[in-house]
Amino acid sequence: MHGVMGKLPPTATKNVAASKLTLLLLVAMTGVAPISLYMLVPALPKLATAFGRDISLTQMTVSLYMVGIACSQLVMGPLSDRFGRRPVLLSGLALMVVASAACIFAQNLPQLIIARFLQALGGASGMVISRAIIRDLYERDQIGAKISLVIAVMMIAQMLSPLTGGLVETAFGWRAIFYLITAAVLVTVIAIVLLLPETRRGRLPGNGFRGDFGGLFKSRAFVGFMLCQVLASQIIFAFAGGGPYIVVTQMSRTSAEYGAWFATTGFAYLIGNLFCVRFAPRHSLERLIWFGLALQFAGSALNLAWSIAGINQAPSFLFGTQMIVMFANAFVMSNSAAGAISVRPDAAGTASGAMGFLQMGIGSLVSQFGAYLGGHFATTLPLTAFIFALSLACASTMIFLVPRRAVIVSEELMEKAEEEESGML
Repeated sequence: MHGVMGKLPPTATKNVAASKLTLLLLVAMTGVAPISLYMLVPALPKLATAFGRDISLTQMTVSLYMVGIACSQLVMGPLSDRFGRRPVLLSGLALMVVASAACIFAQNLPQLIIARFLQALGGASGMVISRAIIRDLYERDQIGAKISLVIAVMMIAQMLSPLTGGLVETAFGWRAIFYLITAAVLVTVIAIVLLLPETRRGRLPGNGFRGDFGGLFKSRAFVGFMLCQVLASQIIFAFAGGGPYIVVTQMSRTSAEYGAWFATTGFAYLIGNLFCVRFAPRHSLERLIWFGLALQFAGSALNLAWSIAGINQAPSFLFGTQMIVMFANAFVMSNSAAGAISVRPDAAGTASGAMGFLQMGIGSLVSQFGAYLGGHFATTLPLTAFIFALSLACASTMIFLVPRRAVIVSEELMEKAEEEESGML
């Protein structure tokens, strides 16, 4: 039954894959949750004043939103494998529309916090299912490039979202931010209904939630690729958590100067994704990961060396070297994510959800730990040593867990043969 429902004909799949509109839809569905997160950040002080609450309580509209994103991915991914990409995606984004409308009419802070949590639960469906759709539509060695392309375009919008939120709040008030979010998500839902067909591949008979998770975590390749992606992402969380304290407290610079320097690392990550798109057609997924790991390790080692030598007390040294790390990080994250969701194509949603859950769940803890390292020491050494350890652990997953490419390819061929056999039956 599962092998028939929602299966796209080969010609239709090629047409969808070739469509630029499909990539734009993937960008939109990936970006609605993170863009909605950052758009509200500039308005947090006004929220505290409007509701007469402490700013720390207002911050829960952000922190619980991130919890919602993490929890949602663990559920939405497996559901999309079971019931199809379109129904789960549309249901999730419909929930986001309703929750965004509820934010508009919230009369107190607890109501707004609950509505924001539900907004994240629905919006995160786009993040997790977009990776699964990319796996449905493209061959293994093309996936990393497509993920990089989606991330690159989304990052431009994401970097502009705090500015947009600030301008909207200044001109029309904080509730206007949610009018804009509601309208944007509603347009995305309509576009998906009209333009995106079901892309889920056939499933093997007898597979379910427990079977998918069990099968994935029994695979060394999946665990290795997933940990590589998750650990690489923690470098971003750690630096984002500790960076403000280092620049403002240790280096006695302004928060505006920190913001400008931090933007350089985001720009480096953006350029890294664009280079990944460029190089992917000529190089294997594994080769691109190893290139990123080598450059990431070299950059983090150089930053650690600056700290040990005591010459890392200027933003130009700290952020200049971190830009190398972030450029390399783009290669590692997109291609290791591609490797993880390619181990079991019929369970791509489950793989994407598990990876996203760990990334966000561990990231919230690592971000706090990074803030501790940056705020409780008078030197950059603890933070740069932690980032170096993360880059070393990231490389270790590829060395000790991910089998040789020949083994991975043979496993994929066996999986494909089983799918064809089940389709014949």
